[in-house]
Amino acid sequence: MAELTENAALIVIDVQKGFEDPYFGRRDNPAAEDNIVALIRAWRSAGRPIVLVRHDSPEGSPLAPESPGNALKDVVVAAFEGAEPQLFVTKNVNSAFYGKPDLDGWLRERGIGQIVIAGIQTNMCNETTARMGGNLGYDVLYPIDAMHTFDAVGPDGETVTAEELTRATSASLHHGRFARVVRTADLLGASAGI
Repeated sequence: MAELTENAALIVIDVQKGFEDPYFGRRDNPAAEDNIVALIRAWRSAGRPIVLVRHDSPEGSPLAPESPGNALKDVVVAAFEGAEPQLFVTKNVNSAFYGKPDLDGWLRERGIGQIVIAGIQTNMCNETTARMGGNLGYDVLYPIDAMHTFDAVGPDGETVTAEELTRATSASLHHGRFARVVRTADLLGASAGI
């Protein structure tokens, strides 16, 4: 079971409708959204801070601001039951730490030293945010089953499956000590224990 601080912040990254577009291709982990919702509900119940992050891509992307795909997925909105997150960050790069308003400043002002990252995509914005968080001195928890990614084509033209990318991300973050890779159940158990 993971140990959680009383004010551990849950950072939910880019759970947007546009990621359902066929443009992105095949994904892994069909349980990701259920696990993300379970974390949001646990954080709300415990009164811990939640940060929602939205990616605003350039025009023409399924995640562009003028596109319906820019909106958060309904399951995430429903998990808040009409409440608001403590912070809403928009970004147009891979790290939530380069969004607006300033995530690092917001966390430090509140004395938050532990962050939990969930959302889309495992090996893109989630991993980049985790690496930056680790470099900035945060204790980063990475519930690998509360996120998903998509198959990708490498420079050799070979497809790397979403599952392989997830496995590589887990190993990279763990081996490099950027984050502690955990499961949603570990965090839900820790949340219930406080």
